[in-house]
Amino acid sequence: MGDLDRIVAVDWSGRVDAAGQRRHIWAGVWTAGKVTLEAGRTREELVSWLIEMARETPRMVVSLDCCFSFPAWFLAEHGCTTVFEFWKKVAEGQGERWLARECEEVARDVRFWGAPHKRPEEFCGENLHRSMRWTDMDNKITPKMLEGDPERAAKVKGITPKSPFQIGGSGSVGTGSLRAMPFLLRLHEAGFCVWPFESSRLNATRPQPLLVEMYTRLMTGAVAKSNEQARARYLAAKKKTDDVYKRLGRVVQQRALASEDAFDALVSVLEMVRAQQDFHHLKATKDDLLRLEGITWRPGLRKK
Repeated sequence: MGDLDRIVAVDWSGRVDAAGQRRHIWAGVWTAGKVTLEAGRTREELVSWLIEMARETPRMVVSLDCCFSFPAWFLAEHGCTTVFEFWKKVAEGQGERWLARECEEVARDVRFWGAPHKRPEEFCGENLHRSMRWTDMDNKITPKMLEGDPERAAKVKGITPKSPFQIGGSGSVGTGSLRAMPFLLRLHEAGFCVWPFESSRLNATRPQPLLVEMYTRLMTGAVAKSNEQARARYLAAKKKTDDVYKRLGRVVQQRALASEDAFDALVSVLEMVRAQQDFHHLKATKDDLLRLEGITWRPGLRKK
């Protein structure tokens, strides 16, 4: 299993305005050992760029920082037997209807919450898990439960599970996820295999690019990413001890120091580079639940 031709980690954004998208969507790109940080594209432009690169280098892996699906019960409620059917429903306008605030034309689904709306009672207390996918809950394992795996224990410190139903307020992931799904569908139609719904075909006679769901906090571990000094200390420490970071150029480092989004994209792509052999072995899940809900990829996680 040789090295991949290209790896891209996208720090995604659900912002509605083009200017906000150009400012907050960052991509960390590794190509034949060289790392760059890219911004300035809208969602539409970014996806067109990814498709064009995949034509040039099909042995390519792309990660997006968003949820690829919702809890299985919610897909079943909408008559979707595959995630691709769900993406199509979202792309046909249902996603923006779920994101709509109070208005006469759209009856708000109260299960989607975030300022000014509170979390609904049906997702509170002992029913919190209903608002999550299995993979969302799996990513919130306390460090004490991982005493035999200190490296992962350090990375999950401070992580709280995120519900795709949250579309407003701190930590919301629903907006970006719903606005990603039409583009996930487009990437799939352009020939990207999507794990865990499909197996990796990076080593096929005619290789196909691979798309995975990623969560930047699982890549960075515990660090105050919003603080420039904390980002600087993180990168300085990594460059001293970590071979994957040692060759980072000055321009790339300056961009990562100036922007939390750029920092997330940079660390994520470097962690993907470190684990790049894993992507060759990713197989489609045989679990009925995960076939609908998906799995957030992390280093060392190959299949479920």
